[in-house]
Amino acid sequence: MISWMADNLGTIIVSVILIVAVAAALRVIIRNKKQGYMSCGGDCAHCMMQAGCRDKSVK
Repeated sequence: MISWMADNLGTIIVSVILIVAVAAALRVIIRNKKQGYMSCGGDCAHCMMQAGCRDKSVK
């Protein structure tokens, strides 16, 4: 087991870094969504999807 970890240490470290980065990004996205922020920028007048917007009060 120890030799396997030593042989794959680089892959393990990179994998852990990627998992932490993805988790942090998801946390920010979820927090912003709960606070009501939209990712579109809020310019509904020029948006192609303006008819499909659920929340017209963009922050």
